[in-house]
Amino acid sequence: MKVAFVGKGGSGKTTLSALFARYLAVSGAPVVAIDADINQHLGVALGLEEEAAAALPPLGAGLTEIKEYLRGSNPRISSAATMVKTTPPGHGSRLLRLLGDDLVHAGFARPAGGVALMVTGPFEESDLGVSCYHGKVGAVELYLNHLADGPGEYVVVDMTAGADSFASGLFTRFDMTFLVAEPTRRGVAVWRQYRDHAAEYDVPLTVIGNKIASADDASYLQEQTGSDLIGCFSQSPFVRAQERGAPLVLADLEPANLSVLDDLRACVDARVKDWAAYQRTAVEFHLRNAAAWASKAVGEDISTQIDPDFVPSPAMI
Repeated sequence: MKVAFVGKGGSGKTTLSALFARYLAVSGAPVVAIDADINQHLGVALGLEEEAAAALPPLGAGLTEIKEYLRGSNPRISSAATMVKTTPPGHGSRLLRLLGDDLVHAGFARPAGGVALMVTGPFEESDLGVSCYHGKVGAVELYLNHLADGPGEYVVVDMTAGADSFASGLFTRFDMTFLVAEPTRRGVAVWRQYRDHAAEYDVPLTVIGNKIASADDASYLQEQTGSDLIGCFSQSPFVRAQERGAPLVLADLEPANLSVLDDLRACVDARVKDWAAYQRTAVEFHLRNAAAWASKAVGEDISTQIDPDFVPSPAMI
């Protein structure tokens, strides 16, 4: 299952991404966590020191290498240079198994907090004025498009804050999206914006209340979001102590908050994979990009990269 955490800046989505990834890993599940936020904090949230987190190999820097590997012998893709972030797999492409023996996992995944962590890499000073951060997360979209994850396997992605997540087709690549909302008008407004964008593409979306200090906070979110609210994460001494560097284990998390993580997993596990629909959406966004800018940018009609008879699945690996 591919899971995204989204929300406005400061809502706590990185903290909840890290807690959920650790929670899954403690259960024995294979987990890949990906930091796709412009502010790269997931490594530290998973327990890495700042220096170790900063030294992680960025997916964005290896994009050409990743493209060359994923295209494999697909005859519809003439070169790595003609692959864009939305290019879907076809016959001859290399599909990935979660934590498999492949160039992507071996080259870019590193242990952190009991999970395998990959990062897009930070937005550098040299990028200012000449680059777009969504180019860096293109590697994540390609990874998810080519990942044939199986039952009981999880990818947890900490997305960039606010509505920026809708600037590419990446937001459609998830089996479940959790929107982290504080009990404020701004938190609810971000949820409404996400809900309206997601509904157009049948993206499954639910809400996690965070930084809940009272019953009034929980009631406010329940009134505003209704059945979309899956649970409320209370203000947590565990989280505060962890952010100060205390060496805590997940079992120290408050029981009520641990129960919320139980509910999140139950929500994810209830989803049913539809690989054909997953590929159709990838194709739709690729054709949009091809017409809007990508074919002109690479100097070739990349709509011909679509393999009409191809549907990825774990059985194809």
